[in-house]
Amino acid sequence: MNSPLLKLDCVTKRFRGLTAVDRVNMTVDEGQIVGIVGPNGSGKTTTFACVSGFLRPEEGRVIFQGKDITGLQPYQIARLGISRTFQIVQSFEELTVLDNVVLGALKPDEANHSISIAEARNRAAEIIDLVGLASDTRKLSGSLGIPGRKRLEIARALATRPKLLLLDEVMAGLRPVEVDQAVEIIKKIRDRGVTIVVVEHLMRAVLALSEKLYVIHHGAVLAQGIDPREVLGRPEVVDAYFGKATLDA
Repeated sequence: MNSPLLKLDCVTKRFRGLTAVDRVNMTVDEGQIVGIVGPNGSGKTTTFACVSGFLRPEEGRVIFQGKDITGLQPYQIARLGISRTFQIVQSFEELTVLDNVVLGALKPDEANHSISIAEARNRAAEIIDLVGLASDTRKLSGSLGIPGRKRLEIARALATRPKLLLLDEVMAGLRPVEVDQAVEIIKKIRDRGVTIVVVEHLMRAVLALSEKLYVIHHGAVLAQGIDPREVLGRPEVVDAYFGKATLDA
């Protein structure tokens, strides 16, 4: 049996006595789309921060491709092949869409290899087309609406050539048709060999994407499984999160 691409082993993160991530165990196999759900403040984004190096856990280990990466700096983890988006889009608004993605493509990889500007521009153009921003290539990123900014955030993360892509609420603020488009983009990215972990509040998107689902409650894993609808329908999950809400909402 192959080892998981990513493994979290009893990862714990505290802030001034408050346990934000509580002994989280999680595995992500290569080629999967894994969903993480939970209410605001449940520890989802903090978990991403522990994986990507923006926070160091007090306890536990983060294992990527069999290597303990706990406590490495974000740039070191990015070079190993993990990239993430942020809930607040972080583009260079005074640069064009193309130039924003080119900057990501120019970053050195794990072996400290970089590519030429011409190669970076070609790679950026391909990624921009993949996320559906080809017609906006020359626009300043600050002129984009919410859907465009979300897609640009994905494109910038993809430009670093990740093996694992962490998507943090990339569908927040989108209309239903835009959510459907985002779901298809994420599937296309996975089909190109990128493993994906999605933190998302929109249950329709979670059900459409997740091949494994984790539910986090008060920083701990409450439920997990390979059938997201079954996981979300468990009594403890319904009681903790959804009350009388339906999964079709």
